[in-house]
Order: sequence, then structure tokens, then C-alpha cells
Amino acid sequence: MKQNTTFAIGLMSGTSLDGIDLAYVKFTQTKESFYYSIIHSETFKYSEEWIHRLKNAFSDDKKSIRKLDTVYGSFLGGIINTFILKNDITKIDLIASHGHTIFHKPDEGITVQIGNGDVISKATGLKVIYDFRTQDVTLGGQGAPLVPIGDELLFSKFKYCLNLGGFANISFHNDGERIAFDICPVNIVMNHYANKLGLAYDNKGSVASRGIIHTPLLIELNALPYYSESVPKSLGFEFVIENIFPTIDKYKLSEQDILRTFIVHVVQQIKSKIYLKGELLISGGGTYNIFLIQELKKQISNTIHIPDDTLIDFKEALIFALLGTLKNQNKVNCLKSVTGASKDHSSGKISLPIRHR
Repeated sequence: MKQNTTFAIGLMSGTSLDGIDLAYVKFTQTKESFYYSIIHSETFKYSEEWIHRLKNAFSDDKKSIRKLDTVYGSFLGGIINTFILKNDITKIDLIASHGHTIFHKPDEGITVQIGNGDVISKATGLKVIYDFRTQDVTLGGQGAPLVPIGDELLFSKFKYCLNLGGFANISFHNDGERIAFDICPVNIVMNHYANKLGLAYDNKGSVASRGIIHTPLLIELNALPYYSESVPKSLGFEFVIENIFPTIDKYKLSEQDILRTFIVHVVQQIKSKIYLKGELLISGGGTYNIFLIQELKKQISNTIHIPDDTLIDFKEALIFALLGTLKNQNKVNCLKSVTGASKDHSSGKISLPIRHR
């Protein structure tokens, strides 16, 4: 059986600003299937300066964002080079970079991920595939979620694939097509309130577990219009700024009670979207929130599969490496059934290194 092999580095920076995830992946492709092996992986934590710059870029003007796009691209290029040297990587066909999302308002035709591909390519001397969302938005789609093509090709044995990152998003196959959407915010909100206690995050959900559920807040959160909207749909940081924080903060609760109430909110929103039988694969940083997972297990009857730490942490970086591989072959990597675009398509821009003669 004929096989094609691709070696790719995938990069992912999530809205919760945990850091930049890198995965060096070998893909083996037959006519029927894709197989993967994560050979090396690492998370590069952001400095306090970068956290501040990225968190506040939401309010920057266009000129400042263009400059940040270049500076951040150079920053990513340096991290990639460090990763390559550290792991003595010699075979690389491409780099696939998600970049970092600054704006995501697809209903207004806007989505912006910084991390200039030309700058990364120049810094690394490698082919870079990036900006995976813009084309989909231009085609009338949400530009998100993008991971479901990987769920379809790499993890189809699971009925549901749930990612607990800055936002919870879910992917499943139903009636002959892949369906996926953002459910609700998760770590982007919980980390915000943990920070107020001087914590980077609520380790294992221990703070939340000591809190008291505030029913009026829970009712108001669950009543936000997004949750009753039909798919396709997706969320950005704007939703949190405009809806979640104002709703929570007006109650003037302790951080413990906020975190406890918000976990109930997350669990209830996830439960409302899981209505088919079958196994549930969970990945993303929120998987380590033991209290959240315990509460979810109480509410759903589906068997929950928690993979090894590498897949928990690097599933999205793995799938962006796959997205780049598919784009490099001009194959579909963005599904209209997921995003609502006018057609399935091969999304992303390609930057080639300049070769000196």
C-alpha cells in the first residue's frame, strides 16, 4: 500500500494565554487513512510582558496590531528555532502556525490572528502555513472551530471530542457530517478570577470546590442568548468582555463562589450539547481541573476517555500540523458543516523561505 509521509511542526496559542504549544509530528498517509506520531512536544510559557501585550492588544489600534503581528512573528520564529535545536530536528516539511487571536467577530467579517508567516519563514528558513481562519470568514463561515477536521481524520472512533481550553468546543459526527461549535468560555474566565487570588489558575479546581453556588448568577449566565443560538457559531474574547465579566462582576461575589458557580455553568452547558450515545474524548488544559471533570461525570452518562498528558496538552498543535499538511496538498481542511462557509475548502496562506543563490 502506497504511503506518504510528512514531518510538520504545529503551533497553537490559546486565548487563555497558557503559552505556545509546539508539536513535531510525523504523519503517515494512505489512500484511506491518516496516522500520526507526536515525536517531540513542548509548551513555551509566556513572559509577564507578553501576557500583558497580548491581553491588551484587543484594544490597540490597527497600526499597533500590524506592528505586533511582525514582532510576534519574530518571537514565534525564535521559539521554533529553539525547539528545533533543542530536539535536534533535521527533517521538517512545513510549519503550521495558528497564531494568536486578537479579534474574532465572524458575523462582522472580522477575524485576526497575529504572527506574520513571512516573518516566521524568514526566521526559520522553512515553509510556513498560517492564517487558517480568514478564508473561511470570507466564504461566509465562522472561521472556527478548525480542529474538527482532525477529529474526523484522526479520532473518529470517539463519538464526541471535547476540548476544554480558553473556550469549550465540541465536535461529533451525526447524520453523515461532522458538526462542531464553541460551547462556552472555560479557562479564559476561570483563570481571570484565579489571578485575583494571586494564582495563575485554580489548580485541580481546589478553590472552586470550596465555593458556594450562587443561583441568580447561574441562571443569568445560562440565559445568555448565545447558548440558544443555532449552529454554526463560535466565540471570541469579545464575548467574555461584553457578556461574561459584566454579568459576574455585578454580583460582587468572592472568587471561590464565582469559580464554583462558573464550573456548574460550564458543566450544564456541556451536558445540554451531549445527547448521543458513545465515548467522549476530552483534551485541553481544563482536563486537569479534577473538580470540573468530577462534576461533569455526575451529569452525563457517556463514557469519558482522558488520554495521556501529551494528547491532552498538544492535541490542538497536532491538528494544526495536520491542517498545514492538508493545505500543503491542496486538500480540504475546513468543513462547511462545521463553520457554515459556502463550501468545503483548503484554508491557510503559505510563506516560502527566500533562498539565496
